[in-house]
Amino acid sequence: EVVEFYNTVKKHFGRVDVLVNNAGINRDHTLAKMTDEEWRAVLAVNLDGTFFNCRAALPLIADGGRIVNISSMVAQTGNFGVANYAASKAGVLGLTKCLALELAPRNITVNAVCPGFIDTEMTQSIPDTVLQSYLDKIPLGRSGTPEDVAATVLFLASQGAAYLTGQSLGVNGGLYTGD
Repeated sequence: EVVEFYNTVKKHFGRVDVLVNNAGINRDHTLAKMTDEEWRAVLAVNLDGTFFNCRAALPLIADGGRIVNISSMVAQTGNFGVANYAASKAGVLGLTKCLALELAPRNITVNAVCPGFIDTEMTQSIPDTVLQSYLDKIPLGRSGTPEDVAATVLFLASQGAAYLTGQSLGVNGGLYTGD
């Protein structure tokens, strides 16, 4: 399906200027309760999907193009009950760094965005008491929005980020300031 998609892109547009890998699912359980299927499903979408898209798009990405991979703050910090999600998004960070080195000779930048607590469908099912405990820890005092993440992706896709590659930018309101 991915190869067919890029064949269609090639036919209609001829090239790819910016690739954003934004797929992500979660199947949260502690490791002791996680099924093999939950582990594999999350890795398949979050990490394998990023890999397959990058590989299929490579021949079409114009020199000077951009790849932006969406990872997660939990790839950097870990969190209770999300081993499959954290591992998949940490894999995206490793893939980002390797591709940045491989594609630098073509002046293609490869970076990652690591959202923290963002108000999306994935986070809206969190009970209010747990939600408030997360919000209390965020220095900016609020959850992020999809627009906050999109603005960071837009920056990384722009000429203003032409000298950034192999980097991960946290969009987390100051909740995690490492790396």
